[in-house]
Amino acid sequence: MRVAPQKTGERMARKQIRSNQIPAQSPLPARRGAGAPPPLVELREATVVYPDGHVGVERISVQIARGEFVFVVGATGSGKSTFMKLLLRDVEPASGQVLVAGRDINALTPNRIPYLRRRIGTVFQDFKLLPNRTVFDNVAYALQVTGASREEIKRQVPEILRLVGLAAKIRNFPDELSGGEQQRVSVARAFVNHPPLLLADEPTGNLDPETSIGIMQLLYRINLTGTTVIVVTHDREMVDKMRRRVVALHEGRLIRDEAAGMYTEEESTTEFGIRMRAEMGVREGHTNGKSRHVHHASLGDN
Repeated sequence: MRVAPQKTGERMARKQIRSNQIPAQSPLPARRGAGAPPPLVELREATVVYPDGHVGVERISVQIARGEFVFVVGATGSGKSTFMKLLLRDVEPASGQVLVAGRDINALTPNRIPYLRRRIGTVFQDFKLLPNRTVFDNVAYALQVTGASREEIKRQVPEILRLVGLAAKIRNFPDELSGGEQQRVSVARAFVNHPPLLLADEPTGNLDPETSIGIMQLLYRINLTGTTVIVVTHDREMVDKMRRRVVALHEGRLIRDEAAGMYTEEESTTEFGIRMRAEMGVREGHTNGKSRHVHHASLGDN
């Protein structure tokens, strides 16, 4: 799959994000029929307990279809990082299942895990670029580990750097780039293999609002090519503007799953209390498991 840069499309996407006019995400599809492809991502009653006894996530069940754009939101310690680690097989559930493209990834042997991760693009808050390599080489590295030929690398890397607006920076080193440019390199590296799934962990966390718009515009365009995009974020304003699907976590539990949602739904008194206690660092028992959980038909049984 090749994605040609479209300046008109870039301007339109940026304008849509600024003005909150991105087309509303289509309603989630109804229950799968016989022969329909499985969700790209599915957690079934997944629970993670760390060695110190801390519960990362508890009995989370969620389905994410191919081509969706999903925000995962919640306070620090809510389970967002554990959610991402489950999809990368960085952690294994104590109970439940994690399926990617219909396959239980916890059944993978250790030597197969790198192949799973090569099919998942990952964007980090702190970029994680190789400091002693140029922009070209940082992006090329993602192709080299998959065995791509020199000809493929020479063709694909400039192409993806044009897409992210860095064609003129191809020979620069990371310390010669702004924070926004470094994050664009990170996005290019994550997408150069055209993965079916892209995970972005706080991709705008270290960026100013103007630069954040550009990064989210890139992720939006990537999603339009068919890649499923999952973004962990605290960027309340961006979530509210884009109105994509929102999965909200609190103390390891899923408390809301809403199509075309906002960072926080119109809060009930209970939800307001949960948020304020979380912001003040006050922990509580798991009494919120049924808090305004919006359940869609496609997130149920197969």
